[in-house]
Amino acid sequence: MFQIESLDLSRNNLSASFSVAYNNLSGMCPQRVAQFATFDETSYHGNPFLCCTFPSQLSKPIFSLPTSRDRDDDDDGGGGFIDMESFYASSGVAFIMVLLTIASVLCINPYWRQTWFYYVGVAATNFYYFLVDHLPVPVKYKVLKL
Repeated sequence: MFQIESLDLSRNNLSASFSVAYNNLSGMCPQRVAQFATFDETSYHGNPFLCCTFPSQLSKPIFSLPTSRDRDDDDDGGGGFIDMESFYASSGVAFIMVLLTIASVLCINPYWRQTWFYYVGVAATNFYYFLVDHLPVPVKYKVLKL
């Protein structure tokens, strides 16, 4: 039942017990009419992306999608999914490590160094001719026909 979209259990004399807690649901809850009006907020716990309102707090949804306005101004940066300072630091370290690895390989192996400079030259030549072919040439002289 991983891809269930609807479930009809009518005319089965079932008791009114309903819980979809901790199912990673998202979106809006069903309207609080008929039997759905009898279920409390504990039926929906554990679904952080589910947006529901209950009579005790009609002005504010109990569960809502996180937004940038909901972030706290704590020392940890607001408790987002990723600590951005660590992300930037690790990205910078990874970038530097890749550059150092490429530079050390090119210094050690002369064949790879020669091949590297050959392909850089080919790429530069192709880029030059691409610009020559695709950039508009300013018109210096306009020929008037009488």
